[in-house]
Amino acid sequence: MQLVHGVSVFPGSPYQNQDITINYDGLLHKSGADQVFLHYGVDGWRSPTTIPMMRNPTGAFQAMIRASARNEINFCFHDSAMNWDNNNGLDWAIRVH
Repeated sequence: MQLVHGVSVFPGSPYQNQDITINYDGLLHKSGADQVFLHYGVDGWRSPTTIPMMRNPTGAFQAMIRASARNEINFCFHDSAMNWDNNNGLDWAIRVH
């Protein structure tokens, strides 16, 4: 599922405990970030976690997480200099079934 600002998620409608791949080709990547981190939480930012993302074959950043939420996964990104991409303050969210 293609979201906005260079973010895509597969599968787009995950089930609870399913693995999710999040791809990031957004502002931080386009600004030359050497490393991007996925910052995510569940069901309204409970249990926030930050993990490093790896480069995928296209050069964008990618991470895999488990859909441990009951309702949604909330997420945004930052680089190694702590510059944030939070979708203009809206963050990103995907529903979990």
